[in-house]
Amino acid sequence: MAEICYHTGHMDTWIFIVIILIFSAILHEYAHGYAAYALGDPTAKNMGRLTLNPIPHVDPFFTILLPLIMIILPGNFIIGGAKPVPINPFNLRGKYDQMKVALAGPGSNIALAIFFGLLIRFVPVIRENESLFFAFAAVVFINLLLAVFNLLPIPPLDGSHVLFTFFPSFAEKAKVFFAQYGLFILIFAIIFFAPYIFLFLFFVIGLLFYPITGLPLGEFIAFL
Repeated sequence: MAEICYHTGHMDTWIFIVIILIFSAILHEYAHGYAAYALGDPTAKNMGRLTLNPIPHVDPFFTILLPLIMIILPGNFIIGGAKPVPINPFNLRGKYDQMKVALAGPGSNIALAIFFGLLIRFVPVIRENESLFFAFAAVVFINLLLAVFNLLPIPPLDGSHVLFTFFPSFAEKAKVFFAQYGLFILIFAIIFFAPYIFLFLFFVIGLLFYPITGLPLGEFIAFL
């Protein structure tokens, strides 16, 4: 799934951020596949996607071409990501299994953010070394960004699958429509409402960043 990330003006900084973004997106997709497999859907495993090897998760457009285009173009954000893991919802047994699979991706990013955030909080040498602090804080920031962004209820993001779980049966046509045109809706929203989306994302990330790391988000933003 496509992911969004803030674009800074420092070449080495945002290249490093893009690398973290892509590998975090791969973990995100792996978590979807693993959750689906645990709930009875072997599709991802059978297609060789239940792996942390980045190669099967690389999408020529979302992983390579699109980030390069966004790097070249003027602007303040980058879009990229890993190839979505195939899921067959008909193999899922429980009523809420599709929601569980959808939440597994953001959940993996939140877990990774908490792990690196707690290292920042409790290992003094990380906070004393600027390079280490930036690297660890970047992992926290980007994984929180992926989690919060993907939980937006806009198809085809994970939040839409959570929302669809509670759709009544007569809304199936709406679900089919959003499944077909959701990506275009998402791109439209990013192009025309990017400032508002970033304002919301940074607000939520700021609320989470401090409890996890013990530091305000502004200390990380100052490095960008």
